[in-house]
Amino acid sequence: MLRLVLNVIWLVLSGFWLFLGYMVAGVVACLLVVTIPFGIAAFRIGLYALWPFGREVVRRPTAGAASTIGNVLWIVLFGWWLVIGHIGTAIALAVTIVGLPLAWANLKLIPVSLVPLGSQIVDSGRYVPAGRLM
Repeated sequence: MLRLVLNVIWLVLSGFWLFLGYMVAGVVACLLVVTIPFGIAAFRIGLYALWPFGREVVRRPTAGAASTIGNVLWIVLFGWWLVIGHIGTAIALAVTIVGLPLAWANLKLIPVSLVPLGSQIVDSGRYVPAGRLM
């Protein structure tokens, strides 16, 4: 129930705008055929930004050299700007006690905003790495 309340507050205060921003970036990246992987990553981040509580980012075990090279390009072109934006927004949200969980959600977006390729977003507590049994 708490996740639902936090997600609704997040959606109203900042999640919807982050979602729209990432969706616009994804559409622009997909229009340029070479940057389609960046567009798909932007869509994934946007959906995570829309409803972050109860979800987390994990590294895909099958991520290879192509995602590493893509992540280096992403960091240089977009990643560091996104990190600065998320840190600034988190500081602004942390000014009030009500905004502290929202600031934490904004900080949770930093890893996937910095290196999105080779990552996946899963429900919290439901991810089992490959090769492990529950």
